[in-house]
Amino acid sequence: MKKERRLSRNQTYMLITIPIVALFFLFNTLPLIQGVIYSFTNFKGYGDFDWVGLRNYMDLFTDARVGKSYWFTFRLAVLSTIVTNVISLMLAIGLNSKIKFKNTLRGMYFIPNVLGSLVVGYIFSYIFTYIFPAFTKMLGGEGTSMLSSTSWAWVAIVIVCAWQSIAMNTIIYISGLQTVPEDVYEAGSIDGATGWKKFKHLTFPLIIPFFSINMVLCMKNFLMVFDQIVAMTSGGPAQSTESISFLIYNNGMSGGQFGFQSANAVLFFVVIVVISVLQLNFTNKKGEQL
Repeated sequence: MKKERRLSRNQTYMLITIPIVALFFLFNTLPLIQGVIYSFTNFKGYGDFDWVGLRNYMDLFTDARVGKSYWFTFRLAVLSTIVTNVISLMLAIGLNSKIKFKNTLRGMYFIPNVLGSLVVGYIFSYIFTYIFPAFTKMLGGEGTSMLSSTSWAWVAIVIVCAWQSIAMNTIIYISGLQTVPEDVYEAGSIDGATGWKKFKHLTFPLIIPFFSINMVLCMKNFLMVFDQIVAMTSGGPAQSTESISFLIYNNGMSGGQFGFQSANAVLFFVVIVVISVLQLNFTNKKGEQL
C-alpha cells in the first residue's frame, strides 16, 4: 500500500514538472539556442542564409552604431543604479523610523512599480514634451523639450527609470533594515555611534546582502532598458538614446540584421552575466571586510 502511494506521489510530481520543463524549453531554451545558431549566419529574418562563422562577432567591435549604443546603455545603467540606490536607501531609513502613517507612505511609494513601463514612459513623454517646456518658458527659459536634445534626452530616461525602480528597492532595503537587531543600536549608542557613524559602522555592514541584491538587479534591469526607450524617444534624437536592447530589436526584426543582432544579443548576454558575477563578488568581499 505504501509503495503504491509512493509511486502515485512520484507520478504526480512528474505530471506537474514535465509540462513546466517542456514549456520552459519551448519558449526560453529553444529560442536561445536558435539565436546562438543564427549569430553565425547572415540571416536577414527571412529567406535563405549562409554561414559566416565569427564574422558577425568581429564586426560588432568595429560597428560605430553598436559602440554608441553600448556607451549610452552603460552610462544610463551606472547613473540610474547609483541614483536609485541612494534615494531608495534614504527613503527606507525614513520609512523604517517611527513616523505616522508609514504603512500608507510605503504603499504610495510602491505605486510606480505597479504601473507598466510603457505606460510610465508615455506619461513622462507627455510631461517632458509639453508640461516641462511650458513651465521652463514661464521662468524665462527656452521652453524646449529634453527629449529633443541629444545632450539631455538620456537624462530624462534616467529620471524615469530611477523613478519607477525606487519603489521595489525601497521595499527591499526596508526588509533589510528590519533584520538589524535593536541591541546593536543600543550597544552602538553607548559607544557614541550616532548619525553617519551609526549608519556606516552598524547599519550598512548588516544590510550588505540586501545592498548586493539591489545593485545586481538594478544594473541588470537598466542594462536591459527597452520600454522607456520605445515610449519616449524610439532611440532618438539622432540615435543618441538607442539602447542595446532597442538596437537588437529594431535592426534585428525590421532592419534585415537578424543574424548580426543575434550575435549582438549573445555578446550582450555574456556581458550582463560577467557584470552580475563581478558585482556579487565585489560586494561580498566588501561585506566580509566590514
